[in-house]
Parts: sequence; C-alpha cells; structure tokens
Amino acid sequence: MVGKILKKTKSILFANPRVLYESERHLVNKSFYFKGVNNKAVLLLHGWTAVPYELRRLGIYLNEAGYTVYGPMLSGHGTKPADLEKVTYEDWLNDSRRAYHKLKKEYAEVFVGGTSMGATLSIELAKENADIKGLILLATPYKIKLEKVGRILTIIFSWFKKYQKKFYPPTFGFKGTITRDISYQVYPIKSVLELGKLIELSRKDLEKIKQPCLIMQSSSDHIITRGSLKRIYEKISSNVKKKKYIKKSYHTFISDIKNEHVFEEILNFIKSI
Repeated sequence: MVGKILKKTKSILFANPRVLYESERHLVNKSFYFKGVNNKAVLLLHGWTAVPYELRRLGIYLNEAGYTVYGPMLSGHGTKPADLEKVTYEDWLNDSRRAYHKLKKEYAEVFVGGTSMGATLSIELAKENADIKGLILLATPYKIKLEKVGRILTIIFSWFKKYQKKFYPPTFGFKGTITRDISYQVYPIKSVLELGKLIELSRKDLEKIKQPCLIMQSSSDHIITRGSLKRIYEKISSNVKKKKYIKKSYHTFISDIKNEHVFEEILNFIKSI
C-alpha cells in the first residue's frame, strides 16, 4: 500500500499524512532505520509521550535524498503510560547518547534533530558533542506556557492522582491529528516533573552550542511560549543559524500537517552545511 502511495505521489513529500498513517499502523510503535547512500546520517528524536513515527515521514524524505536516518524509541514510550512512570530524564538522555554514538561509529558526519522533548535532547547532545554536524530543533521548549503555575499544580496533583488526560486545542480545520493516534492520551504526572527537569537543564549553557542550527516553531503553539524560539536563537553561539515560525499548525507540526515546505527547508539546511 505504501509503495503504491509513493509511486503515485513520486515522493513522500507529497503523501497525505493521514492516508499514509492508515497504511502504516503496524509501524507506529517501532523505531526506524533507513540506510542511505551518501555516507551522512541524521538522528531524529521523538517527543514526550510520542513515538518515532511522528518523524518517520521526514525520515523517509531525507533518506530519499541519500541520508541514513535513525529514529530510536525512547524509554517508556511505545508501550503503555505506566511504563513512562518508571523512567527519568537521565534515561532519555542516555537513550539519545547511545543512538548518536551508534551512528557516529559508522558516519563521519551526523546531524541531530528532534521535535519537542526530542529537540531538548538534541540540545544536550550538541553541548556534549562538538562534532555534531548540525542541529534541527523543532517545537523546542525553552519555556512552557504558565510554567511556574503548572509546576506547582503538577506537584499538588501528584499527591492525589497518578495520571492525567491530555488536552488538545482546535486543530486548524483538522478533525483528528496523527499525534492523537500515535501518542499516549493519558500520561503519568510524575513524568511531567521529569520532563520539566530536562527542560531546565537544556536552558543552561546554551552558549556552548556552536553547531549550525535550524530552529522552527508553530506560531500557534499552545504548549511552549512563543518566545522560546527567539530565546534559543539568541543564546546559542552558532555562526550559522536560522529561525522560522510555521503558521496554522499544531505543536507537533512535523507530523500533523502536509508540510512540504518544512521538509524542504530542513533538507536545504542540511545540504548547505
């Protein structure tokens, strides 16, 4: 089925995310690894409560351009919400480190990117590994909206309940988003606190980042502050850096809209380095 879709569209770039998802349900809870031909690799890290599938379409697109692309499953994800309760932010950091070093053993040039928490992990990898060729930061949370109040409420809620159901705003004309289908729709409150620790860590020492960097964020993001993109852009020390807001899109815009222009910008950025 997927082959027929790609043959008809000539490229994953023009495949409808919803149609593609319906034919790939069996791949949702799996990591992906696409072998390329140009001896360059890209590591793509998924977001909190999500799975690598949210970056799979981008991965196929980059692979079509010759790159090896790896999307690993982070600890506590792709199974059941209870498994996420047992995981710390250090586990996610170690997952991302192992994935990066796996690629680095085979490829001299490795780009690292991710969406939401995956972008936060990418930032930490870049601080630790100056040889990362370039960074792709999508929907990166420098700060969460109402962060201080949210932290207090989260701590209080954790005394009385273990799980919380997700909230979604209107989705710009989309009746249902892929994110709702592939992510946990309830999450352990304890895990929110771990995510908060990771975000706090990522805000420190941003000046250590000197790699070329592409930063993209939805202008209508309901989770992270609009200023997140600007703050990260201003604090990193990269000589080559680019920023862009994506209109009429959800927080995880990389998977929820037909975003040909986003894919093209990411590929053009990688090619330019």
